[in-house]
Amino acid sequence: MPATRGQTSAPLEVYVVCVPGLEPLVAAELVALGVPRPRPGRGGVSARMTLRQLYAANLHLRTATRLVVRFAEFTATTFAELERAASALPWDDWVLPGWPVSFRVTSHRSALHHTDAIAERLHRATDRPPAVEGDGREAALVVVRVDRDGFTLSVDSSGEPLHKRGWRVEVAKAPLRETLAAALLLGTGWDGSTPLVDPFCGSGTIPIEAALLARRRAPGAGRGFAFADWPTFRPGTWASVTGEAIDRERPGGSVAIVAADRDAGAVEAVRANAERAEIGDDVQIRLSSISDLVPPEGGTVGSVLTNPPYGVRIGGGELRNLYARAGQVFLQRFAGWTVGMLVADERLAGHAGLPLQPVLRTSNGGIDVTLLAGRADAARPRRPRPAPRARRAPGRP
Repeated sequence: MPATRGQTSAPLEVYVVCVPGLEPLVAAELVALGVPRPRPGRGGVSARMTLRQLYAANLHLRTATRLVVRFAEFTATTFAELERAASALPWDDWVLPGWPVSFRVTSHRSALHHTDAIAERLHRATDRPPAVEGDGREAALVVVRVDRDGFTLSVDSSGEPLHKRGWRVEVAKAPLRETLAAALLLGTGWDGSTPLVDPFCGSGTIPIEAALLARRRAPGAGRGFAFADWPTFRPGTWASVTGEAIDRERPGGSVAIVAADRDAGAVEAVRANAERAEIGDDVQIRLSSISDLVPPEGGTVGSVLTNPPYGVRIGGGELRNLYARAGQVFLQRFAGWTVGMLVADERLAGHAGLPLQPVLRTSNGGIDVTLLAGRADAARPRRPRPAPRARRAPGRP
């Protein structure tokens, strides 16, 4: 008989998927939500949660991609064994009868290795149809991992990836995902209590995520989740979770957040996105080159956090002068501020002349990147210490 886990049996076995390199940040967020002993792995974090914690994690996690619940494990070496085992699973706990299901199958070192055939047998065993374009219903996603004839089935609780907060309507060149922007904020220790400036803001992902963090607004407040379509969804529990999130929010505008860019199109994109996120009054939006950048009024020391051009995707060309000029501006006008830069080439970043060190390594749009951070002061720049590269996840929910 397959080993199964129903929704009524706590705790749930949850795998929190994230971009490789962000696992420690995801684990720290889970601890802050009261989830005990999360276990970081490769490209994700395993944890045991109650149903309420699962709802809250989807709503509040800033750096995660999606949360899947492991609900079954069994062994099968023939399609007949697969269908028998799958037919015995508690599908009515997770998917409404007749509701479309999408099976995402991977198979390694197993007798059953044809992923499309595995998905076809699972549809037959569950009596749930495959997703059909134009159906109007969001298909339930079930992730099926087959390794050495062992099947692990996990149901997605998130729906669309969690970086889709619901506010992005305008995109500049080489956009930064919301989850990575949040990782830069958390990775440099910014907590929403001091000013923040992004001089290469693009479509404004970093400043907008900063404004949401400063307000303590749950990043998932403006979107829906797949668990709301589960047969055993508990509206009362969800209402309690969202109510607590609303009570926790605080007014915006208490700290200066500046979004600056030399490109007028980017500035307009920031404005539209900030309005959609309902934090338009929290962000000072400036059309400004790096040479004209100045700190916000008040004299309070804060953080400069930015995703400058890499020279990989935008234009190419010679960027050394740009980085050197940025470093001069930070040293002369932002002395004592924390500086964080997401870069694809640490040698290029060295032209900024700042004592920056690696904080995390991850990827952005398929490009390996490093978050460098340090204090803007006149001390001799140190050569960045080697940091381990993010290990790419083979996908094991």
